[in-house]
Amino acid sequence: MSNGKSGFEIRADLLNQSQSLLEGNLYRENEKIDRHNEVFPNDKKGLGDQFISVEEVISTARQLNEFVNEK
Repeated sequence: MSNGKSGFEIRADLLNQSQSLLEGNLYRENEKIDRHNEVFPNDKKGLGDQFISVEEVISTARQLNEFVNEK
């Protein structure tokens, strides 16, 4: 399953996947707010927190790892 990857490489892959997932979620949320603001110009919403923390990336990577390690 690991294709001969070291533990370090697997963790790096999980971190990259986690960051991509969180960035995609943030992008979709921003798109949703932009669409709302176009349709309802008198009820504009702010974009909110635009920062993905290291802790969020690590937490998501841990969740992915737990899923992968389920039996």
